[in-house]
Amino acid sequence: MKEMKEMKASVKIQYACAVMLIVSSIVLAFYQVMDIDDIANGTLMYIAQAFLLAGSIFGLNYYVNKLSILYGKKDIDSPSRNPQQ
Repeated sequence: MKEMKEMKASVKIQYACAVMLIVSSIVLAFYQVMDIDDIANGTLMYIAQAFLLAGSIFGLNYYVNKLSILYGKKDIDSPSRNPQQ
């Protein structure tokens, strides 16, 4: 819980968008199966793109966090990254 309080607002928004994409895909697939007993091609494309985007959001944030730990910086986007400016 402590990590959630320390996260930036932009990271929280990214995670919320990724979770909403996954939830909306599952709900849309469930609705199509229950309503018409079939999933249309457009729905499958939406589900695939939503999962791809959500996965890339989680993966990119993980990669940036790993780089910041590797280089010993708390925040990789901080202005102190390039002190000569």
